[in-house]
Amino acid sequence: MARLYDLAKVVRSKNSGPFEITLDALFDDPAVYERVKRSGVITKELIARLYHVPEEHVTTLVFFDPACGFKATFARRVSSGTCLDSDVYGAQQHVPLAQVEIPDEI
Repeated sequence: MARLYDLAKVVRSKNSGPFEITLDALFDDPAVYERVKRSGVITKELIARLYHVPEEHVTTLVFFDPACGFKATFARRVSSGTCLDSDVYGAQQHVPLAQVEIPDEI
């Protein structure tokens, strides 16, 4: 098993407007990207569980082969910049995803 953080070149998060957060993972090795993709670990259900949102609030999960990466977008619990928001730019939200373990090659 290896953490996504150790496999990906980039794991990041950012706002996708004031009401959504986008997570990106990019890989510099196509074989590692395929390993992650084929593992079946990265799902809307996983994103919902990691970020404590209903699965229907995970609006996008796309694996994009030409870029060797994937993107997931989910609705924020509070909008960016409100008094209850703890991360205005959404830039610190990638850590739970980065800690996900991906099984060794099957």
